[in-house]
Amino acid sequence: MGRKKVEIKRIENKSSRQVTFSKRRNGLIEKARQLSILCESSIAVLVVSGSGKLYKSASGDNMSKIIDRYEIHHADELEALDLAEKTRNYLPLKELLEIVQSKLEESNVDNASVDTLISLEEQLETALSVTRARKTELMMGEVKSLQKTENLLREENQTLASQVTKTSLEANSSVDTQ
Repeated sequence: MGRKKVEIKRIENKSSRQVTFSKRRNGLIEKARQLSILCESSIAVLVVSGSGKLYKSASGDNMSKIIDRYEIHHADELEALDLAEKTRNYLPLKELLEIVQSKLEESNVDNASVDTLISLEEQLETALSVTRARKTELMMGEVKSLQKTENLLREENQTLASQVTKTSLEANSSVDTQ
C-alpha cells in the first residue's frame, strides 16, 4: 500500500502540526548528515519552530566555523542587503534633504522634538552609507577597468618590444652578410 500525496498547506490541528514538525525536522537533519558524509561537506541546519524554539545541527565543521565561512564569502551581499533594508525604511534622498533644509530654515528650530531630530539624523546617516557604498562600487569598477587597460597595454608593449628585437636582429644579420 503506497503513501498518498500530502497537500502542502498549514496543518490546522496543533498536535498533528507538532508531530509533523518533529518528524520532518528530524528527517531534514538526518538527510543533511547523510549529505555531509557522502560528499565530505560541512553542513549547518537551523530550524526555528512556530513557538520560537531554535533547533540546530552541524556536520563536518562546527556551526560557528560554517557561519563564519559563509559570512566571509558573502560579506558584500550581506552588506548590500543590510543597506537595502535600511534604505527601504527611509525617505528618498531628495525628499530627506528637502525636509532637513526646511527644518533648518524654520525660525522655530528650537521647537523640533528630539525624536524628530534623531529620526532625521538616522536617515541622513543611512543616506550617507548608501552614497558611500555606491561610490565605492563605482570606484572599484573604475579600478577594474583601468587594470584591464593596463594589462592590454603591457601585452602591446611586449609585442612591440619583441618586434623591435626581431627587427634589430634582422638588421644586424643583414649588415654581417654584407
